[in-house]
Amino acid sequence: MLKRLAVASVILTAACAGQQKTDAPAEGQKQMTKEERLRITNQPPFDLATCFPHEQTLPTPANEGVLVGALLSVRPDVLECLVDPANRGPAASTKVTVKSTVNAQGATHAVTGENLTPAGTACIQQVLDTHVKPAALAADAKPVEASYEYDHATANNPSVTMGINEGSDFSGTVRLAQKSWCDCFAGFKASTPPVLAADIHIVKGQPNPTEVVFKPSGSTEGDQLASCMQAKIAAMPATTTGELKFPFRFVFFNSQAPVEASASMPPELRFFQLELARTQTAAASAIAFGARTNAADTYDAVVQKYTKTKDYKLFDELSSKCQALVDSAGKWVDALKAQETVDQTTLTLVQQLKAQKEDWAPVETASQEALSNTQKDLSAAQQRLAADQGACPKKSYAPAKKK
Repeated sequence: MLKRLAVASVILTAACAGQQKTDAPAEGQKQMTKEERLRITNQPPFDLATCFPHEQTLPTPANEGVLVGALLSVRPDVLECLVDPANRGPAASTKVTVKSTVNAQGATHAVTGENLTPAGTACIQQVLDTHVKPAALAADAKPVEASYEYDHATANNPSVTMGINEGSDFSGTVRLAQKSWCDCFAGFKASTPPVLAADIHIVKGQPNPTEVVFKPSGSTEGDQLASCMQAKIAAMPATTTGELKFPFRFVFFNSQAPVEASASMPPELRFFQLELARTQTAAASAIAFGARTNAADTYDAVVQKYTKTKDYKLFDELSSKCQALVDSAGKWVDALKAQETVDQTTLTLVQQLKAQKEDWAPVETASQEALSNTQKDLSAAQQRLAADQGACPKKSYAPAKKK
């Protein structure tokens, strides 16, 4: 299952219209046109999960499934590191490889990559050291290792590129500041904010924007968020050689939000929200798989002990360990059912989008494949659960035979 673990996304070029891209030329790309140099960019989406990460106690002892799931769960934070141009090199794509090791001393994470600056490495290292903290193994346990790769492309993933024009530079500064505005997003820990639109006015000689005016969002919560952000943007340093007036479109996602939270989003944005949610359900499935592996190993050890000793006093331990195995298998099935729900919802949405625009056809194919793979994993997990239930010992209270 881990080899087929849904990597992050089935986002294809045809489906990327919902994201704001940076237009500065990266290494190997063509130079910008005059129109591109004048366009205001650097307004990519922000994932609220980086403000409110899901703190979790990982199953013990750590194994490959647990580590892979934990590394996948922090993908929003790793990609947020790569939004900042100071953390990326000049190329259009960045690859980050993390090798995690757990032993008797605890966990370590080795970060390497292509197109990754020292600042980027440090940012990702902090994410891993803060949020991926499996417990140390027993002194005599064999070390556990797992590797995971994160891919970032400026064409498909949120990113900021400075030096395009004054308006884009200010927009980029605003986008990079959003991860420090978590107090504004406190009301959206389990939901997604509405898309917000603002008009920004910057005048030469003024230290801050002259005007920051948000349009009504259509909801009380959205207007409260806009008010909080307006105060922060209005206090930001701003410079221009003349006068700037430009719109800013704020798009938000939340990897931690439940599937139903995306129902009111515009269809294309909902697709991206579901992709982010899928990453988290895939991470939960991997961790649940690892927990079930641990429970199976624990139960097998008791079974082997009983087989050697035939000690009936081990029955209660056999029964409790087997029940723990069944419970862990049930949680694995539940995690895969949640992943199936996200996959089915995504496929249905993509089919609706394809009916309007044929460009979504490759995404439909990829979404169907993702759903099929999840259903295969779910079927295997359900069969494993049934086998675990059937393996549990049952105490017999039949009266002894008369001599």
